[in-house]
Amino acid sequence: MEHINEVTPDEVKKLMKEDDNTVVVDVREDAEVAQGMIEDAKHIPLEKIPHSTNDLDKSKHYVFVCGSGKRSMTAASFLDEHGFNVSSMEGGMKNWNGEIII
Repeated sequence: MEHINEVTPDEVKKLMKEDDNTVVVDVREDAEVAQGMIEDAKHIPLEKIPHSTNDLDKSKHYVFVCGSGKRSMTAASFLDEHGFNVSSMEGGMKNWNGEIII
C-alpha cells in the first residue's frame, strides 16, 4: 500500500477556503454525522465508498474524514488504488476545531 498523504485540520480548512478542487468526504456512520460534521463536507459512509467510484470525479482532490483517522485512511487507500487524488485528515473529527453543522 502506498503512503496516503495526511493533512492537518488547519490544512483542510485552508484547502476548503482556497482550493475549489478539494472535496471533503465524511465517511462516518449516520449516527456520528448527526452529532455534527464539517460544513460543506459530503457524507459517504465507509461501507458505501467501494460503490461510489462512479460518482466521484478523478480530477478532484478528496480529503476523507472520520472519527479518529482510521476509517478515512481506509477510504483514501481504496480510492488511491483506483486512481483518485486523496488525502486523509489526521486525527479525524476529534482533532477538528473548526465550525460544524448539525
